[in-house]
Amino acid sequence: MDDDEIPTLVAADTEANAVGLATAPDEDEIPKVPITIVTGYLGAGKSTLLNYILTEQHSKKIAVILNEFGDSVDIEKEITISKEDGTQVEEWLELGNGCLCCSVKDNGVAAIENLMERRGKFDYILLETTGLANPGNIAPLFWLDDGLGSTIYLDGIVTVVDASNILRSLDEKVDAGSENCEDTATTAHLQISHADVVLINKADLVTSEQLFQVKNRIEAINGLAKVFVTERGVLGRQNLEEWLLDLKAYKDVGDLSVKARNMIGSKVDPTISTVVAHIDSRLNVTQMELLDAWLRSILWEGVIPLPNGRQCEAPVVHRLKGRVVGDNGSVMLIQGVREVFEIFNASERGVEAVRDSQSGKMVLIGRKLDGVNIDESLRWFVFRNNGGAAT
Repeated sequence: MDDDEIPTLVAADTEANAVGLATAPDEDEIPKVPITIVTGYLGAGKSTLLNYILTEQHSKKIAVILNEFGDSVDIEKEITISKEDGTQVEEWLELGNGCLCCSVKDNGVAAIENLMERRGKFDYILLETTGLANPGNIAPLFWLDDGLGSTIYLDGIVTVVDASNILRSLDEKVDAGSENCEDTATTAHLQISHADVVLINKADLVTSEQLFQVKNRIEAINGLAKVFVTERGVLGRQNLEEWLLDLKAYKDVGDLSVKARNMIGSKVDPTISTVVAHIDSRLNVTQMELLDAWLRSILWEGVIPLPNGRQCEAPVVHRLKGRVVGDNGSVMLIQGVREVFEIFNASERGVEAVRDSQSGKMVLIGRKLDGVNIDESLRWFVFRNNGGAAT
């Protein structure tokens, strides 16, 4: 279907909805719905991506929340219902391919609360942000929110970038008055550093050498994100499942593998980097508590503790993932966004974690992390009162 073609609307069956609500199972019996945040600069290709989801027959029941100030303004013109007096109404529209669509002017929380009254009509939620949105401010709303957390869970963050313009965006000067200002970190840096998946769109507009430079820069900023390349915004059914749905990025941490270029000392991007710290032995209860204290020092106080009373101040962690093993053999996983983090037992969450009898690993993405030895800090802090450093 052409991008300019109007999606087919079908009348909502009010009577059927009423019956569905009347016979709906208890809240505890209804599974949580995954939500994926889709971000990226204006013109990166979010419109093409969302238009595909809203128009193609892909057999997925997806609720899409379009941001009125985002990349999908052309789509919104076609699907926004208006009252007789000409004023716009924000409400959920049921599209011909089984998807639902709504346009909002904020971060989408109100739209999701309204959407959950239609539970059973959709299996996934996609939330588009504005082109200048910092996903680090949005993710915690859907990750650990006491209200929304009972009905949805954050599945991941997908950032769409324009292969022909992203390097220019990363190199532009930061506006000191911007709400996203972090010294030299641009909005493009923030959108990439928080991403679980990065879609490099418009690859057909650059050479193979330029595309290599783009991938190299992105992977240097975020060594954990999966990176995929698209041409002319083409997205097939298999890509939809692999790139946007069932990411489970906030449930499992994967194998925490990071390419060599992302290790300490990477100079590909001087603004934001990915660093890795290792724990080579199991942790007892006291050491687990010290690990928690170490994370609080970095994420809450902005201080990286070091031996001999040294401190490295003002790191800013955007994303954190980790895995450690307790002395009883339990695998503990760590997830974090900004100052919000969680340490949880993998088996209790139904996660088939990568099991290793001894080693643990922590991956941090953020600013001012590559100027200090994170490995040294973590090992010293966790093992300092327990018989020396880890081996």
